[in-house]
Amino acid sequence: MDRPRVVPTRRHGRDWLHVCLPDGRTIAWYDREAARVNLLGEEYEEEALTALDPFLTGPVTVGPPPVPTSADLTRLSLHPDDDLAPNRPGEALLVGLDRDRDLDRDLGPARRLRPDPRRGELAAQQAVGDALDRVDGAGVHVLHSLPLPGGHRVHHLLIGPGGLYALHALYAQRRHVTVADPLVALGRRTPAPLLPRVRADADRAAHALTAEVRPVLVLVGAQRVTVTGPPRGVRVLTDADVPGLARGGGVLKPADVEALYAVARDRRTWSRV
Repeated sequence: MDRPRVVPTRRHGRDWLHVCLPDGRTIAWYDREAARVNLLGEEYEEEALTALDPFLTGPVTVGPPPVPTSADLTRLSLHPDDDLAPNRPGEALLVGLDRDRDLDRDLGPARRLRPDPRRGELAAQQAVGDALDRVDGAGVHVLHSLPLPGGHRVHHLLIGPGGLYALHALYAQRRHVTVADPLVALGRRTPAPLLPRVRADADRAAHALTAEVRPVLVLVGAQRVTVTGPPRGVRVLTDADVPGLARGGGVLKPADVEALYAVARDRRTWSRV
């Protein structure tokens, strides 16, 4: 038999190496993240492992593909219109800015020269989203711009072994930020009662997912941060601190992470909160 070939692919956010026969049939695939070689037939084990040998980076489990979990079945049955996983950071802002672009052009230079505060909000959500996307995988899942009834959005949701976090991104570029629960002040601006909203969005996410969701306020680009007394139940971070949220563990098992992710990515989950 001619030697099988190895074909790299990416499915469901994971990098896989498929082992294919010369006629195109797949006989196995290597899931790097799970350190597992899935065989479609025991008779192909030797050929598959020989082909994959240059790509194996450590001990691997070899066997038939695992039986789909309930989370897998939920994901596979989800209609594309209801799947929130493809949402980009700041999805709602991107849609709104694109929709208003033609209006800005029609109304002339005067309107275009006025700064649009949504652009700062978008920059903040994109910065936090980029930081989160770098830790997505290896047992951690991230979702962006989750819609809540009434027009609010959970900017970002992180689901991992360390638990669930609802992150609210605040644009604070080169400003001194003062946090004094319930108020947040950017520079010399009038303080705004932002922390109750951060807590409320996390509470609504917890209700939707029937799991504890911890609120996090992320100050993007802040020059200096002063926290007067610890805010009740809210972690205050800068965008540089965000990747650290994925390093925790001991709260959720891998199966729990996958099950919660399957529920959270379904748009219908958020319509009842």
